[in-house]
Amino acid sequence: MQIIPVKTPKLVKHVLPSLIWNIETNEKVIYLTFDDGPTPEITEWTLRTLEAFHAKATFFCIGDNIDKHPEIFQLILKKEHAVGNHTYNHLKGWKRDTQTYIDNTLKAQESINKQVLKSAINNHESTSLNLFRPPYGRIKSKQIKEISKLNYQIIMWNVLSKDWDSSVSKEKCLENVIKKTQSGDIVVFHDSVKASRNMQHALPRMLEYFTEKGFKFKRIPELNQ
Repeated sequence: MQIIPVKTPKLVKHVLPSLIWNIETNEKVIYLTFDDGPTPEITEWTLRTLEAFHAKATFFCIGDNIDKHPEIFQLILKKEHAVGNHTYNHLKGWKRDTQTYIDNTLKAQESINKQVLKSAINNHESTSLNLFRPPYGRIKSKQIKEISKLNYQIIMWNVLSKDWDSSVSKEKCLENVIKKTQSGDIVVFHDSVKASRNMQHALPRMLEYFTEKGFKFKRIPELNQ
């Protein structure tokens, strides 16, 4: 059985230093991210919850889901969250050749760009950087090199909520993010059907907990601001 840690080990970050795992800051800032959407009802719920706490986040979207649910993707842009590329078909990099992986990523980017052009929002912080997150966090060194050549910043994480794991209770999911998250951390949730039970329990409680402690929640593109 593969054990995935909630907190990314320092050794992993040392071995893959070109990937972004967290963001150094002296401010009380957390970078929430959501993978695998847009998903009907769940993504809209997530957006409403974030808005209630004046929180911004980064959504790593699957191209196929963008094409199926463009109105939800438009809502993410309208609410001024950031968007990133999560491949078109949620490919597992370890099991794909590099060219197939790159082609699938570029196909997803076409879906993103198409919707951004349709958006009525003038200030596109959401597209100020090319953000990419490999599905499952599994990506080969050659794929890293080729993705980087396309000027993507490869965004990983420092804290996994494990909201997708059916063996993890909703209480444990909340505990994962409350106990492990520190300033500058990139935290992963999923706006997906599979993760919805845990995510919908943990997210508002995490937002409330850290907001009361004076933390702000920002988009990844704001990392240099």
